[in-house]
Amino acid sequence: MFDSRHIRTFQEVVRTQSYTTAARTLGYTQPAITQQMKALERAAGTPLFTRAGRGFRLTDAGETLARHTENILGSMSVAWEQMTAIARLRTGRVRVCAFPSANATLIPEAMALLALENPGIRVELLEDEPPDSLRRVAQGESDLTLAFTYPGLQDETPDDLVEIPLLEDQLTVLLPVGHPMLERRAVKLADLAEERWIAGCLRCRTNLLHECAQLGFVPDIMFTIDDILTIQSLVAQGLGVAMMPGLTLSFLRRDTVKGRSLSPTSRRRVSAYVLREHLRIPATARVLEALSSVAGRKTIPADGFS
Repeated sequence: MFDSRHIRTFQEVVRTQSYTTAARTLGYTQPAITQQMKALERAAGTPLFTRAGRGFRLTDAGETLARHTENILGSMSVAWEQMTAIARLRTGRVRVCAFPSANATLIPEAMALLALENPGIRVELLEDEPPDSLRRVAQGESDLTLAFTYPGLQDETPDDLVEIPLLEDQLTVLLPVGHPMLERRAVKLADLAEERWIAGCLRCRTNLLHECAQLGFVPDIMFTIDDILTIQSLVAQGLGVAMMPGLTLSFLRRDTVKGRSLSPTSRRRVSAYVLREHLRIPATARVLEALSSVAGRKTIPADGFS
């Protein structure tokens, strides 16, 4: 591989047709110029100069290198400028994968903050539920992922991922208007043992089954659907009740559905996950800062839609 300093020196030698003049222009001694040109010839594996009287002329290999020198140095200059821009957070691309309720709440606010402070950073949004979203970042399909975990469940996280906790998301139960439990400010899960249920994603469904089992009953799950708005519509039609995360309450608006906190309180932890080496990439670190800032001021309402 060619040393960029040698290429620049070669360009100046060819331009001035003199080792002495090139040395004066570049601030080197003439012996230093000679040593650099010898090193360049060793790297090329062939002579680049041949004597011509008191001066020199370029060999065929030297003529070839001379034709490409300007493009080589130009490309290196562009590459350096682009890398500097990334390091100074003027630009960069970050692929972010998140679960639906985070994509509808945390992500837009964080991206607005990022656009205000670092408009050159471009974010590509993906959507997936854990554990698939964790595999995406572990396999390099995304640079950062948002995922959630439930207390009491053994969730496997790839060993090479770093977890950055963002917030504790309180769970609520969605009930149709007219349901007798709406008279209470908080609902005991055991009091819903005879209800029909609408379950969400695999991890949420597993948590529902786990919490119900702790209380000695198996929920009668009538529908299983990942789409949050569909779950809300099913509840509104009186087809069942649903355990939902507090994040969803900010964008679910139906007069025929109300939310109530669970007693005792049940929560899930929302975190960002990245490969350890990505923490050193400025654009990724800045996206994490924006997410942490938004999550830190996110207040999850205790009583849902009421």
